[in-house]
Amino acid sequence: MPIPGEIQLQIQDIYVSFGRVEALRGVSLEIRKGEIFSLIGPNGAGKTVCLNCINGLYQPQEGKIFFEGQEITCLKPYQRAKLGIARSFQKIELFKGMTVLDNIRLGRHIHMKANLVEGALYWGRTSRQEIEHREFIEREIIDLLEIEPIRDKIVGMLPYGLQKRVELARALALNPKLLILDEPMAGLNLEEVEDMARFILDVNEEEHWNVTCLLVEHDMGVVMDISHRVAVLNFGEKIADGTPLKIQEDPLVVKAYLGEVGDLYATRR
Repeated sequence: MPIPGEIQLQIQDIYVSFGRVEALRGVSLEIRKGEIFSLIGPNGAGKTVCLNCINGLYQPQEGKIFFEGQEITCLKPYQRAKLGIARSFQKIELFKGMTVLDNIRLGRHIHMKANLVEGALYWGRTSRQEIEHREFIEREIIDLLEIEPIRDKIVGMLPYGLQKRVELARALALNPKLLILDEPMAGLNLEEVEDMARFILDVNEEEHWNVTCLLVEHDMGVVMDISHRVAVLNFGEKIADGTPLKIQEDPLVVKAYLGEVGDLYATRR
């Protein structure tokens, strides 16, 4: 694993409420460039709410969020995407009637610089950029995620595990600095989980990508195996953070979340 560098994403004391329900209560996180940072906790702990605040789907009522030293608390999701923040979702959000390749290409759209006239005429920068983006997708993403055989298939006709892989491909098409993954292992069989974990490690470790990964995941085997650091939420509050070993042995975490899962994982190791 690469050695994490300076702080890339900083969340300062954010609060999010929905009516009388306090989803996040004073949560602060620091994620370093080049690390795999996992956010865990029971269902309803506020994990996805936290991710939605980072990529702009939710606006915290209090607190601030910084990315590479720039405050992004009030930026729109597309503005954060331009800064290099990409996201996959717990429930697959693909265009089911389009091909795999077309879904991935949508992730490159934000990098297109051609104007309306050039686009309408398919002239000048439009054609040159499309060729460049197509080469990037085919050379880097399709090869990395081993989806060449399904590139022209309609997404809605694919098995669930392959759709998860396509969603990861679309997020990578943005060529992100920070990749947010919301339960990427959910619904996958053992072989697919191993493949997905390998892809995440490759994206994080390969010099060409070197992407920081923020992972929400319930598979504790995966979390403990691939994470540099882990933070734990419970009822909207952060109750612990640190290395996987530290988290596994924290009595508050064991009581709130890990329990027998942590004991079984320790035995398996």
